[in-house]
Amino acid sequence: MSRTPQGQRASLDKQPHEVAAMFDGVAARYDLTNTVLSFGQDRSWRRATRAALGLRPGERVLDVGAGTGVSTEELAHSGAYAVGADLSLGMLFAGKRTRPSVPLLAGDALRLPFADASFDAVTISFALRNVNDTDAALAELARVTRPGGRLVVCEFSTPVNPAFRTVYLSYLMRSLPAVARAVSSNPDAYVYLAESIRAWPDQAALAARIGAAGWGRVAWRNLTGGVVALHRAVRN
Repeated sequence: MSRTPQGQRASLDKQPHEVAAMFDGVAARYDLTNTVLSFGQDRSWRRATRAALGLRPGERVLDVGAGTGVSTEELAHSGAYAVGADLSLGMLFAGKRTRPSVPLLAGDALRLPFADASFDAVTISFALRNVNDTDAALAELARVTRPGGRLVVCEFSTPVNPAFRTVYLSYLMRSLPAVARAVSSNPDAYVYLAESIRAWPDQAALAARIGAAGWGRVAWRNLTGGVVALHRAVRN
């Protein structure tokens, strides 16, 4: 497992080896850090993602960017067979230690190791903005989903209230790195994460990109005032 040296973070051009190394460096305390930084909202976001997918027992769901598998474990509560994939071996190893029963494997969102139409549903949570080519990743997710299958993208987005948006952006760029220094194994990585959130397209712009990548009936729902948005779609 490669480790990101303290003080190193990925650049916003999102080269896969940089992103993987950065997440290797935060793997040890990643779940705890996310819970602290989100004030515990990460749990409700995972539950909302599972509900939005409408999973049924016996269905197959792929969780891309699964990290340590905490989101994959949540999906399995539906009774569906849930498998997680992630680019970072460090995150996968951490997940295997804490969740040995959750199926996790190495996989690049741009070249998923699955045949066409392998899954009834796919999801990606807080990882799409870290992929080098967003549009290609959305098309690859469509490739491995059966026609009529479902997609849910859970990702940071743009708060809809202007006053709240100002406070939120201030938290991202000033307070988030400071909080991360207290709890994260590589706090400098969270500077990149804050920058990547600020640079990410808003709800309508992301919906348009999803629709252009082989998905239909695209809609979204804001969570926590638009801090996070759930984009839902159906495979054409």
